[in-house]
Amino acid sequence: MSTFAAAPPRVLTVAGSDSGGGAGIQADLKTMLALGVHGMSVITAVTAQNSLGVQGYWELPAEAVRAQYRSVVDDIGVQAVKTGMLASVELVETVSALLADAPAPVVVDPVGVSKHGDALLAAAAVTTLRERLLPVATLATPNLHEVTQLTGRTVTGEDGMLDAAKALRDLGPDWALIKGGHLEGEAADLLLGPDGEAHWYRAPRHDNRHTHGTGCTLASAIAARLALGDPVPLAVAHAKAYVTGAIAHGFALGSGIGPVDHFWQARGNA
Repeated sequence: MSTFAAAPPRVLTVAGSDSGGGAGIQADLKTMLALGVHGMSVITAVTAQNSLGVQGYWELPAEAVRAQYRSVVDDIGVQAVKTGMLASVELVETVSALLADAPAPVVVDPVGVSKHGDALLAAAAVTTLRERLLPVATLATPNLHEVTQLTGRTVTGEDGMLDAAKALRDLGPDWALIKGGHLEGEAADLLLGPDGEAHWYRAPRHDNRHTHGTGCTLASAIAARLALGDPVPLAVAHAKAYVTGAIAHGFALGSGIGPVDHFWQARGNA
């Protein structure tokens, strides 16, 4: 008689496809596999992308996004959801409506631009993301450029991160994680919770330019850890450690910026 292993926790990513394999859906699924959960996907857009940048992107129809989501959630179920590139007003509205009654924690990575500075969110969609998507998020994970885009605040040092986190939480997410990767010094991130509790996460900064996919990877790692049962602060701690190792082992691809290494642990790296 055949015996079947129990299914691992399921995590759904709602994001764009990166044809170069370093970010987006591809990074999300690699991260989920590396951390022991079953990754599933709702593709919102397809990019033509490589180590030099994004040469173009094409949004999927809202109907296709809605159908992918319902197909997965209604049959397979989810223990966590992560969102990434949503591109347009219509897609942000569609995904926000779907997640309004999500049966699991929702991690929102408010993707605005790529690592190379290419716009991945229409300017008109920023307000929709702020007003519709952030209020349904369990956790939002903006970098400092996205903090400015969403709150109007410019953060130039760690002393401005707490006010930025408060401003982001005022937009609706239960938790706000302000990523300080663009600042000088240590890679310091600040998590602010619903009761005002603040958690700092620090890691050494590695001298490696191959960091494509860090934001997608961190958000997906947090979602994976939430699906495994971690409370939010612990999920962020585990995810921070994972992405720090992935950055340390990032490798060159093509002639531009290479990706982080999602399988650095499996390769036996310490």
